[in-house]
Amino acid sequence: MADAIISGAVNKYSVKVVARSKKVLSVKSVETILLDNEFNIDGKILLLAIKPYALELVSQKLKGRAKAVISVLAGSSINSIKKEIDSEFYIRAMPNLAATYQKSMTTLCGDEEFKDEAIKIANSFGTTLWLSSEKELDIATAIAGSGPAFLSLIAESLADGGVKEGLKRDDAYSLVRGLFEGFSFLLNNKHPAIIKDEVMSPGGTTAAGYSALEECGTRNSMIKAISKAYNRAKG
Repeated sequence: MADAIISGAVNKYSVKVVARSKKVLSVKSVETILLDNEFNIDGKILLLAIKPYALELVSQKLKGRAKAVISVLAGSSINSIKKEIDSEFYIRAMPNLAATYQKSMTTLCGDEEFKDEAIKIANSFGTTLWLSSEKELDIATAIAGSGPAFLSLIAESLADGGVKEGLKRDDAYSLVRGLFEGFSFLLNNKHPAIIKDEVMSPGGTTAAGYSALEECGTRNSMIKAISKAYNRAKG
């Protein structure tokens, strides 16, 4: 995720990476400082993109008081960050993999005094949604954070269905890519239920396929997937 965020943010911000290894990032144009010794964070905006288990170890090397800490650690509360890192403001953020292409759907919550600046930073690698609580952010993590994996399953399954009926694999994936690209515009302008109703004519091909999805419990499976992911996200 650090790679994805930096790939977008580096186009609009001066970024300096502090890491335990220079091998962890593929963004070659960014200066990387090895965290072998202490690193002064006084007055800096610290984007914390590490594994949650490494928080205590990394925080021991960070000295001073940051301007703000923006944490993308899933399942790590603001209070847990406060115990380890001194800062004026604290923000939790949950971007997704699309940050690599500046298309992340990022959710944020935390100190309102730093809200505008946090949104500005997150907008450098996509779009943002400010939420009023950490509980809401954990739910959002299950949707927007884990969502690319869930949608990948849908995309692969659609292509597999086409191949099963006789389409060449490359053609099937081309169709799926075009479908997803166009669908984002539909979703920005219409409610999902309206899209479904406009596509599904009485007794038609879509109605037949939709019936099969309902028989297999697709809707319920997605709802359960969000619940499971949320329960893991909240720790």
